[in-house]
Amino acid sequence: MGKVHVSAFAISLDGFSAGPDQSLEHPLGVNGTDMMGWFFPTKTFIDQHGAGEGGETGVDNDFAMKSMTGNGAWILGRNMFGPIRGPWPDDEWKGWWGDEPPYHVPTFVLTHYAREPIVMKGGTTFYFVTDGIQSALEKAKAAAGDKDIRIGGGASTVRQYLKERLIDELHLALSPVFLGRGESIFAGLDLRELGYKVEKTVPGERATHLIIFKEN
Repeated sequence: MGKVHVSAFAISLDGFSAGPDQSLEHPLGVNGTDMMGWFFPTKTFIDQHGAGEGGETGVDNDFAMKSMTGNGAWILGRNMFGPIRGPWPDDEWKGWWGDEPPYHVPTFVLTHYAREPIVMKGGTTFYFVTDGIQSALEKAKAAAGDKDIRIGGGASTVRQYLKERLIDELHLALSPVFLGRGESIFAGLDLRELGYKVEKTVPGERATHLIIFKEN
């Protein structure tokens, strides 16, 4: 069985992983894209989004590329999937990513409101899970087989899985920016008490990469 991991997850110097007031204009919250300054120039990002040729290689790109390999399933929070709150008004919204999302595997979206699966180009199918994080993880494990399961976010979703010690490995990309306000994956958690430990720190071109493991 593969590991359950969070990878390439940006965090600001003041501890936020999302800005406030998410909207269509601000998918990561106000000023949230500032944290992603390490990721946007990488070859991995440019290749994913069809933004042309080129892109930077190096440490940041190595971590970005690794985060996208070996995954047999993803889990996303409702906010990661889109800015719509409450019951789904219709079936029009299919995510931020256009017709071909970057996941290419079964992707399970946590929500309180049921919705039929959405089959997208490139192998991504979004499944909507209404009965909690454990159920989503069980479904993801069944879909992934021997491959890894990536918890994609947002901050609240990662925090819930950390609280239950369900994440085996956590890769944080610490960006040299302040957000001032937003949402932290650490709020209300004692990661030391939960058995998480920073095993490695790697300086990149635009971020410092922290590798955190769960101790047995």
